[in-house]
Amino acid sequence: METSSGLTLNEIDEIKYEKFFSICTLVANKAEYELLLLSAKNAGFTNDNSEFLYINNSETNKFNAFDGLNQFLNKAKGKYVILVHQDVEFKFDNVDILINRIDEMNEIDPKWAVLGNTGYHINNMNKQYTRITDPGHNNQKDGSFPSEVSCVDENIMIVKNDLNLMTSNNIGHFHLYGADLCLQATMQGYHNYVIDFHILHKSGGFPNQSFYDTKNRLISQYENSSKVKFLRTPCTVLFLSNSKVLNFLMNRKIMYSLKKRYDTFRSKLKGEKVLNNNKTQSKCDI
Repeated sequence: METSSGLTLNEIDEIKYEKFFSICTLVANKAEYELLLLSAKNAGFTNDNSEFLYINNSETNKFNAFDGLNQFLNKAKGKYVILVHQDVEFKFDNVDILINRIDEMNEIDPKWAVLGNTGYHINNMNKQYTRITDPGHNNQKDGSFPSEVSCVDENIMIVKNDLNLMTSNNIGHFHLYGADLCLQATMQGYHNYVIDFHILHKSGGFPNQSFYDTKNRLISQYENSSKVKFLRTPCTVLFLSNSKVLNFLMNRKIMYSLKKRYDTFRSKLKGEKVLNNNKTQSKCDI
């Protein structure tokens, strides 16, 4: 497009990615990370199809997990972002198998957001799906794949880059960032799955006090975001809750009118000056 402004314009026409994968790791142990990289290379992840991003936390924690993952998700140039622990090795399945699994997911559910190797059923917390080898399990394969889950384990997460997902920036630390990322995806109408992609994870999880502190912050985060509330924009009013029935009943003009009258009455009781801002809203849905 030509312009008389003299300014340089860059049109965004379509999303283009430089690589197929971005393999992203928080590194606290360089020796372990080197083993991850060697296994990735042996599994077919190369400079041609992948970029390799890392954050060096080996001497000091430059980023906690939430902030670090957001850096990766913001800067990744791959179509799919692999967020992977440093103590993982691609020892069993290779890049071709992962591409096949992703192609399969794109056919089954184009609205998938995050893929992993361990998680619990979306509606049944007693039903676990796992495909992994780790210190407690050799070649574990529990359940059918792919299976939709509420969230996936953080040892490896494959994220669809074009969804622009991010973790919450006010929780912090090194626990439950996978749960947060999957919750963010779910709240936007996307889905999370466990797939049949077999890797080696060389450690397990050990909850400590910082884990429970992070858990409490996560609960508070979503407690606040799920509060029943009216929201007024310049052109409409919305009632938000986690109940479809309540949303259906409350998102009616009569309910908006009653809420406005209630707020006016409450303001008068408090001695606050009541302003009539409806004069400029005549063309709006309120």
